[in-house]
Amino acid sequence: MDDARAPLNLRQAETPAGTVPGYMPGFGNDFETEALPGALPQGMNSPQLVNYGLYAEQLSGTAFTAPGPERTWCYRIRPSVRHVARFDRIEVPYWKSAPNVIEDVTSLGQYRWDPVPAGEEDLTWLTGMRTMTTAGDVNTQVGMAAHVYLVTRSMEDEYFYSADSELLVVPQRGRLRFATELGMIDVEPQEIAILPRGLVYRVEVPEGPARGFVCENYGQKFALPGRGPIGANCLANPRDFKTPVAAFEDRDAPSRVVIKWCGQFHATEIGHSPLDIVAWHGNYAPCKYDMKTYCPVGAILFDHPDPSIFTVLTAPSGVEGVANIDFVLFRERWLVAEDTFRPPWYHKNVMSELMGNIYGQYDAKPEGFVPGGMSLHNMMLPHGPDRDAFERATNSNLGPDRLENTMSFMFETRFPQHLTEFAAREAPLQDDYVECWASLEKKFDGSPGRK
Repeated sequence: MDDARAPLNLRQAETPAGTVPGYMPGFGNDFETEALPGALPQGMNSPQLVNYGLYAEQLSGTAFTAPGPERTWCYRIRPSVRHVARFDRIEVPYWKSAPNVIEDVTSLGQYRWDPVPAGEEDLTWLTGMRTMTTAGDVNTQVGMAAHVYLVTRSMEDEYFYSADSELLVVPQRGRLRFATELGMIDVEPQEIAILPRGLVYRVEVPEGPARGFVCENYGQKFALPGRGPIGANCLANPRDFKTPVAAFEDRDAPSRVVIKWCGQFHATEIGHSPLDIVAWHGNYAPCKYDMKTYCPVGAILFDHPDPSIFTVLTAPSGVEGVANIDFVLFRERWLVAEDTFRPPWYHKNVMSELMGNIYGQYDAKPEGFVPGGMSLHNMMLPHGPDRDAFERATNSNLGPDRLENTMSFMFETRFPQHLTEFAAREAPLQDDYVECWASLEKKFDGSPGRK
């Protein structure tokens, strides 16, 4: 594992007073930041001449005419047409995109995996990505893919962007640094990072080996969910999302840029760093979020609410109330409901649920679902607590109970999730997972006088 080097000749914006160093607070805000004084034009976007001899360029995350367009104006040393040359198709064998249906792999079932081991292999962000499931169709920009990443080495003079997708990164072990066109983001376990479609970045390893999960969102970008009757407070608050201040490299060195486009990977060779944006303003930018600031809500009298109350972020589908993806968090919290079965109830669901464990124990599966592990309950397949969790929940004293040492998450989508060949044949699948429900007993007694 190597310590990540800071970008050579890094010039970063001074931090606004009262904010976390290197970051600006807010989600979806219109930000403005400059790493050199006067680099950001005022009162207009595209002046005839930009200060410092910079080029003006817009990065658009939506169509120009979309309601609430997402766009960022960038002022850079070279226009990004200089950051690509001729493309060569390359293979990134373990990173798969939908549709990826394998005839002799059965995705119908309840599955669980132990943590994918990092091993001693030399792996970067690209070579260490392992796709577990795919859903929808990357070409029509619907659905998602779920990955595990294993990273032991920083990318050196290599950069990446996805034209296909927004990436939601959930670290489970080790730290990562994303040196992006729009600034620097450091993330560690219990944090997440969001990397927009089309954003160029390099991934470094300040502390490794690093392992975690990635939700690759092909559709509309993640947004904060509507709180409805909950009102204005709790859940994930916009002020707790942090967007980086401007930083740039002015460095001439042979560099490689890899692009993911329609599920294929292409490489291009250039003679300089593409991280050359000196100033920017707009609302299309990467960010990070500390999941310890997530404030869950729940029942304070009786019954178990729907798990939708634990939604951190949602990617809309175009069908009202039905998400392309929900990112759901189960963290430490109090359980206080009276006369109530408190763990998640048994159900089958039109949504497909892929879960990951960041640390500790999940209350519905106290055994076998270990930190770094994953499970998949596909659409319309029944699931719920195992026998031990059921017995404990139905026989325990229902006083106030604080769930401690627990943080798990769910990537939930309206599409069926198809296993990749890696998930079916190479990842450490728990073949006996389905047996966790086998010991559930018939308790029914319809005798007269019984109830």
